[in-house]
Amino acid sequence: MRNFRPAHAALAALLLACLGIIAAPAAALSPPAAAARPWDGTTAGGYAPVWDWPLQPLPRILAPFRPPQQPWLSGHRGVDLAAVPAATVVAPAAGTVSFAGWVVDRPVVTIDHGDGLRSSFEPVASALRKGDAVARGDPVGQLSGRGHCAGPCIHWGVRRGSQYVNPLQFVTDLRPSVLLPRPPAG
Repeated sequence: MRNFRPAHAALAALLLACLGIIAAPAAALSPPAAAARPWDGTTAGGYAPVWDWPLQPLPRILAPFRPPQQPWLSGHRGVDLAAVPAATVVAPAAGTVSFAGWVVDRPVVTIDHGDGLRSSFEPVASALRKGDAVARGDPVGQLSGRGHCAGPCIHWGVRRGSQYVNPLQFVTDLRPSVLLPRPPAG
């Protein structure tokens, strides 16, 4: 038993709980705090999106979120969403415009949603100005140019404080799957 590590014990307890042999500790069934996702959590499968998608109809994801291993390394700090030329981008959640202007060679719009969350869209030209309030679903601008995609797309980034996070966690259920015990027949 000298090679039996605490991680093995937790895995064994979870397996036995799934088989209905013992009750699993709540910590074994819930995701770690670092992997927590915003969802309503009221029922199993009771996911309710926190935000709306910034494009309608539901866009195809061209490039996923790929954060760098270190903040100074290269990576993809957002998602690229397929769009039609001159697509209208809407606010995924209520907030205040914190930036609308040019960054290097692209128009960018950034919305401060409170609680340290900011979303940015590029290349998006906007008539909004810093300090303008937007409600969830309000138009914030239009696709203007190609950005860094081969075709028309919107790059959507979200930061919590100074750390980039996956924007999809606010519009899709990214919770890990959990196997539950099968109810007894009968």
